[in-house]
Amino acid sequence: MLVDSPPEQRAETAPAPPKRRAIRAFGLLASVVVLVLVAVASIAIGAKELSLEQVWHGLFQDSGTYGDVVVSERLSRTVLGLLAGAALGLSGAVLQALTRNPLADPGLLGINAGASAAVVTAITFFGVGSLAGYVWFAFLGAAAVGALVWFLGGSRGATPVRLALAGTAISAALFGYLQAVMIMDNAALGAMRFWTVGSLSSATGETIVQVLPFFVAGSVLALSLARPLNAMEMGDDTAKALGANLNRTRALAMLAATVLCGAATAACGPIVFVGLMVPHVVRSFTGPDLRWILPYATVLSPVLLLGADVLGRIVARPAELQVGIVTAVIGGPVFIFLVRRRRTAQL
Repeated sequence: MLVDSPPEQRAETAPAPPKRRAIRAFGLLASVVVLVLVAVASIAIGAKELSLEQVWHGLFQDSGTYGDVVVSERLSRTVLGLLAGAALGLSGAVLQALTRNPLADPGLLGINAGASAAVVTAITFFGVGSLAGYVWFAFLGAAAVGALVWFLGGSRGATPVRLALAGTAISAALFGYLQAVMIMDNAALGAMRFWTVGSLSSATGETIVQVLPFFVAGSVLALSLARPLNAMEMGDDTAKALGANLNRTRALAMLAATVLCGAATAACGPIVFVGLMVPHVVRSFTGPDLRWILPYATVLSPVLLLGADVLGRIVARPAELQVGIVTAVIGGPVFIFLVRRRRTAQL
């Protein structure tokens, strides 16, 4: 049974003293600097060793040489990592606020499962074999499941518990469908084996252009919901007294999370733990105020994703580990630590 936030947490959503706001602002600026450094590392470091001169040449004097092509590919995967990381972090933070569950992530509402089921369907029954072809199936699958979860969760009477239960039930059903189709169709199994791990290595300019509008629209919508979601954290009665429209806020939050997670999953595959870990860690030093959590998650989630991608290229040279494997290896112990903490951050 859900209860209102404790008094000490409600105080956190009140305007912070100037000194604390300055510290948060400085921390956000420092996070941006770290993100820039990680992005530079993502372009400069890879499974194929290149000198800094070759990297510079590939960025500013591209003449089509092998080194220039490698740098161009790294640039595309870095841009996609920035977009997908921000989308996963934002969607995770929004879903944690929506469900009042600090350990929620985009997989909780079945969005990842919807995208995966749609890709399997496209490969098996429609013969789609390229990323450019099934990226739209993945996005539509995520959107369809998001709408279904909202409908089953009660629509006008939606509550965090109903949404979570609906998402869990749909995820279980879709997982069974995925396994059945892949067992019966070897071609689907082979094609899905790489995509379901989660990777940035297939990033291209075309893929980025396809999903960019959804990243932008979802990010703008998610960031605009900080204040009404803050009000909802104080409890439904208090939120209503403050003038918040609960059903509209929940519907828009579902829409934002679906668009963001759907676009990221369509482009990269279902990458786990980013949307869980980063918002939760951010909340530990910003407090529950989403006006700070959302910007921090937008910046620090790509740091984790790109950092994991760079690590995967280094540890398996001359091959590489997909970023989904690395985030799972990192995220598993972190998740266990979060669950076993005596005082898990509450919403």
